[in-house]
Amino acid sequence: MSSTATIRIGISGWTYPPWRGGFYPKGLVQRRELAYAASRFSSIEINGTFYGLQKPDSFARWRDETPEGFVFAVKASRYITHTRRLREIETPLANFLASGLLRLGSKLGPILWQFPPSLRFDRDLFETFLALLPHDTDEAAALARRHDARMQGRAWLDPDGARPLRHAVEIRHESFRDPAFIDLLRRYKVALVCADTVDWPRLMDVTADFVYCRLHGSKELYVSGYDEEALERWASRAGSWARGSEPRDAERVTTARKPRKSGHDVFIYFDNDVKVRAPANAARLAEKLGLEWDHPAP
Repeated sequence: MSSTATIRIGISGWTYPPWRGGFYPKGLVQRRELAYAASRFSSIEINGTFYGLQKPDSFARWRDETPEGFVFAVKASRYITHTRRLREIETPLANFLASGLLRLGSKLGPILWQFPPSLRFDRDLFETFLALLPHDTDEAAALARRHDARMQGRAWLDPDGARPLRHAVEIRHESFRDPAFIDLLRRYKVALVCADTVDWPRLMDVTADFVYCRLHGSKELYVSGYDEEALERWASRAGSWARGSEPRDAERVTTARKPRKSGHDVFIYFDNDVKVRAPANAARLAEKLGLEWDHPAP
């Protein structure tokens, strides 16, 4: 593994009633669940941002409930990806960025853009979208200032210092198996999510300086767990990416790229939450990679 690359293994979301009394100790109050999960994993995806605009105070609370060095991935608004389907999204994008993401400060990690299974690859549409995305927090704050009136009084526009901002896209239609799509992502330095599921394309083309994986359950969506053999494969893949190379079994649209000397940061999130398998699978994968994370919440 490169000395400059980081591997983060985490879970998608943290508010699941079936996890209580299992992953979460019996008697743990709900308001302490994030703090407990963040003491076990170095990164978590925020799912609530997908369903509606959150408030700056919520982001501040999530920031304060997690330890130093922790990073959130933020799932982008479905209003942009599913309702507007990437058309006329300048104002919705400004509203999303103004809703409080920047209040996470140094704990703001990649922004995840998940597209519906019915959305096909349209080169012009996607290039317009990718060109809009801010690549640092100053750019994000400038774009957020273009929010509309409904964000008045509830916007957060302070970038809290200039930091790089990463984006990852999760596609769910076969039309994205197109070299033109991969070329666009590389031009705009946006990562292609490797989604492990039988329902959608599972592609591993490296298109940015980081790799983002979502493990939904390779046999049954959101349900299937990962056995020791499967976790060994994912550990091997994560190690290859972090060292700057690519896995031998990588499924790609294009040919492998030259090794990256500084390695790729790797984010892997388990989203197979239905059977309470995500936390156990994530913890086991981290163990296989020799990753240590024991950080009590503030």
